[in-house]
Amino acid sequence: MDEPMHRFHQLFAQLGLPSDAAGIAGFLQANWPLPGDVALPDATFWTASQAAFLRDALLQDADWAQQVEELSQALRQT
Repeated sequence: MDEPMHRFHQLFAQLGLPSDAAGIAGFLQANWPLPGDVALPDATFWTASQAAFLRDALLQDADWAQQVEELSQALRQT
């Protein structure tokens, strides 16, 4: 399996969010749980540009797609 091009914390920086461990934990805690029937880019806590970035990353299977999927899973874990 190939090594991911980007790290999870870099996705947060790309989205303009705090990307340190405390910032990531705070974001996940504040926005968890994301209902299973809501696509990650459709969550209400994103700005329009953040949602567009996430949607494009998934639709184009871009370099960020793996980290976007990881974020989606982190927001849905029990």
